[in-house]
Amino acid sequence: MKSFTTFILTSPVKLAVWAILSISFLNYSCSDPATVGLELAPGNNQIGVFFEEFELPTQVVLLDSFNTTNQSLLIAGEEVDPFFGKTSGVGYSRMYIEVTEDRPSREAFLDSVFFNIDVVSVNGENLDKPKYYSIHQLTQPILDTLYYNFSELSYESAPFAAGEIVFDEVKDTTVALPVNEDFAIEMFGKLQRGREFNDLFSFREYFPGFAIKARKGDNTTIGVNLGFQTNFTFYYHLTGDTVSSNYQITTASSRSFNGVKSDRSGTPTGIVQIPGKNYDVGPVVGLKSNLGMVLKVDTSPMDPFLDTLRGVTFNQVNFEIGEIEEQIETQTPPSSMVIYFTDASNTILTRSSDKQPLTLQTDGQPQTDLDANGNVQPAVRAPAVIRFSPDKEIYIVPIASYFGALYRKEITRKDWLLYGNSPQSVGDDFKRSFRQFNVNQENIKVKVIYSKIR
Repeated sequence: MKSFTTFILTSPVKLAVWAILSISFLNYSCSDPATVGLELAPGNNQIGVFFEEFELPTQVVLLDSFNTTNQSLLIAGEEVDPFFGKTSGVGYSRMYIEVTEDRPSREAFLDSVFFNIDVVSVNGENLDKPKYYSIHQLTQPILDTLYYNFSELSYESAPFAAGEIVFDEVKDTTVALPVNEDFAIEMFGKLQRGREFNDLFSFREYFPGFAIKARKGDNTTIGVNLGFQTNFTFYYHLTGDTVSSNYQITTASSRSFNGVKSDRSGTPTGIVQIPGKNYDVGPVVGLKSNLGMVLKVDTSPMDPFLDTLRGVTFNQVNFEIGEIEEQIETQTPPSSMVIYFTDASNTILTRSSDKQPLTLQTDGQPQTDLDANGNVQPAVRAPAVIRFSPDKEIYIVPIASYFGALYRKEITRKDWLLYGNSPQSVGDDFKRSFRQFNVNQENIKVKVIYSKIR
């Protein structure tokens, strides 16, 4: 039987006296529904204000066909975690040349070559210690197709550029890694006079792209932004020059994807083997980005609670997760999540009229709208965002409008998939890091404040 915490406030004092009022736990499923939320002064014809909270059982799902193509951010990381196990991320990308740009002449002398990586995020531990990253030439091309987080390509075992980085407090920096001398000389020769740089197709046939990877044991992950700042830079001069000129090969307009390997053996998530299936992993559940592990929330406890109510108004309803389990300061959880509707398929449900994904809508916004034929359908324009509060270590989102629509039977209750992204994000943040969190299921709750008139 599900337990609810109940507080009752009368209209003249409302929430101002909430802190001094309490009523012991009620088990509504064992009580007469008419007695749920007893009033302080029966018969006074005042508005009663009631507070209740209840838990939502939660499991984990490994999303099927988790597409990581063209996220504009490469993930390179090696992490070990007692809940999620060992996770490795390798970023793969093509490169781009501007064929109209002047190439170094045959008379040019090579000074140096660097491979620059534009690091825009860092998550991990011991960031005051050196972290090692290596860049490897692909031995097979990146095709014009979709790639998933389980995809991988072969690459040279020896890197053409590598180096250690001490991040410390810096999470946003461009790092220049020296390129292997033999590799640099060979590529500069092609750049000066080879057909390999005549056009983009010839270049990609010569240089299919690169993979960036981290060192095992570093327990740190970086996000590398693709564009003009992640590049080869060739410095060269002509006889008599006092300063070097440069030529760049960039990652602008370049196809990319992130591959992930996960060994969860011996951990609570070790039983999670089949994508698209929900698993009970025990009292603690968790979400991990780029691995594609999400939370499936069973919303069925809402039904018996709503069935007990008659003639009520929902003043405030919050869905809360947390406090989450403690993490080191330099391991940041996802900043936000979206609530997608799902069912036994454990996939994101879509609207029949236009195949838009179904999401819980922002508080204060309509939960339904009309299709082209005037039929009522679920709204999709304003997805609610669950935001993380670092001070309180909780995720929270208001859902009173959603609760009201359920109560009035304007929409049908569905289970939820919690996905670590925000509709306001450029790109999909859930595919751009290894951010994660764990939480005890007893801290996944709905908290309701409602009123009714006798």
